[in-house]
Amino acid sequence: MTDEKKRVEERRRYVVAYDIPDDRRRNRVARFLNGYGERVQYSVWECMLTASQAEKMWAGLTRLIRKEEDRLRMYRLCPVCAGEVRTLGQAPPPVEVPEVYIA
Repeated sequence: MTDEKKRVEERRRYVVAYDIPDDRRRNRVARFLNGYGERVQYSVWECMLTASQAEKMWAGLTRLIRKEEDRLRMYRLCPVCAGEVRTLGQAPPPVEVPEVYIA
């Protein structure tokens, strides 16, 4: 496998957080994100994605929200930062990279 292909297929941890006042729109966003990652807080998701998957997710989110009413953020964590994720209390552990992906 070439270095370029490896880089394209490399998965990174993304954190998506949102504040959406409309229940219906918020539920649509949550259902959409369910296909990309795991909910770790009510409005916070962790996703292990390739760069192309992250762009596809962002494009889908762009279609679901109302920019004049909603707030949405996506953070990509570098491998070092992702390894430093800490939790307290009932927080689920950080999302792990699965060994096998089904496309």
